[in-house]
Amino acid sequence: MTRAGRLTLRPGPLRAAAGLAALFVIARVVYRVLFNGATGTGLVLLPLPSFRLPAPFSWVVLLGPVTLDGLIDAALSALPIAAVILGFGVLNALFDVSRAFGMLARRGPLRGIARALAVAWSTLPGLGEAVRTVRTAQRLRGEKAGPRMLVPVLERTLERAAAVANGLELRGFGGVPLESRADHPVAVSHAELGIGALRILSITRLALRRGELAVVTGPTGSGKSTLLRGLAGLHDHVDGGWSTGALAVAGHHRRESPPRDTSRLVGVVPQNPRDGFCTDLVRDEIGLAAHLRRESERTTRSRVAEVASALGIAHLLERPVHALSAGEATMVAIAAAVVDRPVLLLVDEPLADLDATARTGVVRALDALAHEEGVCVVVAEHRSDAFAAVADGWFAIADGALAVGMPDVESAPAGDRRASGTAPSGGAVALAATDVRIMHGDAVAVRSASVSLAAGEIASLVGPNGAGKSSLLMALALPPRDLAVTGRAVLVPDAADDLFTRDSVAAECARADRLARRTGADFDRTTAERFADLLGLHGPALDERLGRHPRDLSLGERRCLAIALQLSRCPEALLIDEPTRGLDARARTQVGTALRATADAGTAVLLATHDVDFAASLGARVIPMHDGVAPAVVDTGPAEVVEPTRRGREPFADASSDGASTGARASAGRPPSPQRATPEPARTPWAAFSLVAANLVALAAFAWPFVATAVPSQADAAVPWAALALAPVAVIVAVAALDSSVRSAHVLAYLGVLAAIGTALRIASTGVGGVEAVFILLVLAGRAFGARFGMLLGVATILLSSTVFGGFGPWTPFQMFACAWVGAGAGLLPRRVHGWAEIAMLCGYGAAASYVFGLLLNLWFWPFAIGSGTAISYEAGAPIAQNLGSFLLYSLVTSTAGWDTLRAVTTIVGVALVGRPVLAALRRAKPVTSGGPASRTILQVRSAAYANSPPET
Repeated sequence: MTRAGRLTLRPGPLRAAAGLAALFVIARVVYRVLFNGATGTGLVLLPLPSFRLPAPFSWVVLLGPVTLDGLIDAALSALPIAAVILGFGVLNALFDVSRAFGMLARRGPLRGIARALAVAWSTLPGLGEAVRTVRTAQRLRGEKAGPRMLVPVLERTLERAAAVANGLELRGFGGVPLESRADHPVAVSHAELGIGALRILSITRLALRRGELAVVTGPTGSGKSTLLRGLAGLHDHVDGGWSTGALAVAGHHRRESPPRDTSRLVGVVPQNPRDGFCTDLVRDEIGLAAHLRRESERTTRSRVAEVASALGIAHLLERPVHALSAGEATMVAIAAAVVDRPVLLLVDEPLADLDATARTGVVRALDALAHEEGVCVVVAEHRSDAFAAVADGWFAIADGALAVGMPDVESAPAGDRRASGTAPSGGAVALAATDVRIMHGDAVAVRSASVSLAAGEIASLVGPNGAGKSSLLMALALPPRDLAVTGRAVLVPDAADDLFTRDSVAAECARADRLARRTGADFDRTTAERFADLLGLHGPALDERLGRHPRDLSLGERRCLAIALQLSRCPEALLIDEPTRGLDARARTQVGTALRATADAGTAVLLATHDVDFAASLGARVIPMHDGVAPAVVDTGPAEVVEPTRRGREPFADASSDGASTGARASAGRPPSPQRATPEPARTPWAAFSLVAANLVALAAFAWPFVATAVPSQADAAVPWAALALAPVAVIVAVAALDSSVRSAHVLAYLGVLAAIGTALRIASTGVGGVEAVFILLVLAGRAFGARFGMLLGVATILLSSTVFGGFGPWTPFQMFACAWVGAGAGLLPRRVHGWAEIAMLCGYGAAASYVFGLLLNLWFWPFAIGSGTAISYEAGAPIAQNLGSFLLYSLVTSTAGWDTLRAVTTIVGVALVGRPVLAALRRAKPVTSGGPASRTILQVRSAAYANSPPET
């Protein structure tokens, strides 16, 4: 999934290898001096006394005279191993292993893990941005940096994993392409869709033709996204939902045909398309479907260029996907969805993040695809008026049912819409700043901005994407040292969910109260009471909300919770970025009521938004902003109207006819299937045998100093080199045996993004003795996802992190197996333990695994590190008790008392601090599987989430 490049010399890995080789030589000399191995016949440099240890280590002598020839011999004895380290450094410098991911992902027994690593590689750049965003959100909340930051970062990446998994599934990963078998791209008759015991949507009849653009409207939570996901096949095959009746796409019934098989017939553009991008470059993202089908590079490039040219985004092809604006990302997602010329295109909320210019471009593109290319386009959208001139038909969802009809046009109540940047006269100044200038590197984000708000006033920053609105709000909430700001402001950022770090709303509110008391804030209501007042909830309804995970609230409720959390600090001004993003009328009213109540209580409110109607409904004073200047004199007139391509078309004359295909009718009347998960591939006896054999060989490679006693004496010298050779072979066999577990798009995506997080944690703790934060992730992920996933995650994390910093060496296969066993062991712990008892069990396991990990890595390396001629050197003919004692003494001195203990403490503290919320996040993300109480529990959680916050939110 990454593009291959030319062979180049990278000096970083070579420098690292040279430093490591030098350290190895120094360590060998130190070990020789410490364990009576630097005594020779030459000049005495240090006349150190010698000490013999008591039993049971009576053969060990410490120190002793240090001679010149003894030191030279110690240094020379280390050169062969140092040369091996340097050799690996040269290979790491010459060959970029990440290029192999793309090649292995195309075919062969390792393509599953290779694709996961490719996803992980593409996730790494965004992971750094996620950490920065979450850190900023925690600063906005008054929190210090700490382990709790891992929770929102993990939530973000798991959401990305789900989006990537859906993207891979919809692009045909592992599928068998089907051909169209009907004239109607969509044919639905007497269908119902639901999840668990909850029925979400019913459809009496629906038939759509090619070349038509249909718009679906309805409030948040009504089922718009459920309809699109049902047509895409995600509802039945990925979300764990059920459907009844006839629901066919291009003649293929959805319950029988998973999305991967209909990928050439159905294109999907999800909400937040950037989260679902699976590659680094725009060109690769658009051509991903062809790549997954192993089409030739020439054919793929030709088709990508054709689609990009038709949509006007050819100039973006070499752009990294993470550098795209919201409008550009939407256009790229549309291109990726139609590159296979589908008969049906499903688009979910394409205008939610866009300014007027970008909205016009997207509407024109969808209009052309329907009316010029003949694609059947179905759009779910709150801003339905943007499609008034181009839509052929309208559908509205109300009370859980789909009906034909035009939407009601919402009109904002007339408010005090003052288009000026000056504050009203009278009233105390709550927030003021003048001549604000903000730089992001060399780019000017805010050129010259002045803001003044009175207590209880509501004002609105309006302007196009890139005007600097978000940067100005951030500067007012977290002022740089050279900026003078009057008044104390708090900010609810656009990504408000990053403020949440606890696993329940009640815990979030309690944490906010503690932070407020710590800062001396004088408040007369608890945060939970403020949250209840903002929503108008009391009694059982409030108790039910307080017990939920914050991310299981509806989008409007989450915004209100974020407002309540920030208001707990009793600020003079509340700043909120894009308060209505993705909200329907009901949720907008909910948030608007909360903002009015905030202003009525005397707190100034400043919002940045594209939704001028929402600002007007609040009576907000408008502060125009353009090109980093506020207030700015700009044209704030209405956006350009999109002219229809065709007029006079009958609005779905057959939308109520019985247009379902024969194949669809055949499936009508089936009972609900509450848990229809994509079946995992069968695990062959060969795979199980190979996995067991590979682990046994790896264990023997670790323990070769003791295994060697069982081989003929003339073969003793060959045993260590055989162990070094067998370890990488065992890794390949084990990964090939586990690779069948990565045939699911969801497993692939979760493995990829968690490996990226593990890599970041491992790199961040490199050089900090024993602080192995990656163990926290391995233990918790293995516990949540099972032993096989834990083993794969351990292997993938070491492989990816070694690729990032060029750390491949003879130690890499041993590190892979040791980390794999840590993750797998967590998955084998008793399943019936829950709550704090489970956290205590995982802390104990993490501590034990930390020490065992250190002993394993020491075991294979001990003879190489010490060499011969010391009191604790490995001796091939010595009794096992003596060699075992020498090894334990070596481990105690070099790692057990230091590195391993610090690793154990780090793991215990990390699991204790973030174990519960991280496990909750992982289990909420875990795909539904068939049967068992665990899957029923997950299904119940998802049912609650669907009832209040379906996929569209």
